[in-house]
Amino acid sequence: MELVDPLAQAYAERYSSALSPLLQDIAAYTAANHPEAHMLSGPLQGKLLELMSHLLQPRRVLEIGTFMGYSALCLASGLSDDGKLHTIELRDEDADRAAENFRRANRQDRIILHRGNALAIIPALEEVWDIVFIDADKPGYRDYYELVFPRVRSGGLIIADNVLFHGQVLEAEIQGKSAKAIQAFNELVAADERVEKVILTVRDGLFFIRKK
Repeated sequence: MELVDPLAQAYAERYSSALSPLLQDIAAYTAANHPEAHMLSGPLQGKLLELMSHLLQPRRVLEIGTFMGYSALCLASGLSDDGKLHTIELRDEDADRAAENFRRANRQDRIILHRGNALAIIPALEEVWDIVFIDADKPGYRDYYELVFPRVRSGGLIIADNVLFHGQVLEAEIQGKSAKAIQAFNELVAADERVEKVILTVRDGLFFIRKK
């Protein structure tokens, strides 16, 4: 299902600030070489993440699901002077490419790349998070949310990607493991009185969740 009118998408991109040449290069490389290129955040979502980072000037950011490092670079753009971003990637090939992109951006000292299962890695990170970006396996969203929540500061932000899941959550009968997991996650957050939240219909749906 096409969630966003391609003409509206192109119009919005034309009138939005461009991302850096490096991010544009990462996007072009991914589109040409990666079988799951659709997973990349893209220019509008990337710029939104950049703006949120600059507005909040976070000291600690956690990203679950690094992929090519595109969204990590966007989220790292507004870090405070002593800020660090931790990002977790399960797949070594993607982690290798992301690490190279962090070096190209001269961000390897500000972005800490962890390889492996996020559920095992997160408990060992003794940080208080200003921003958490969840963009990994969809059946894991609920576990990631509940695992990170106690370590998100009051007023901190959790952002979850793909919460419309290609429009599959809009169907009368939701099918498929990932779509059902996303629907369950959305219902969990909607019922959570500890947070304020809004779903934005950007790209494949972004859930902005602010801890009270």
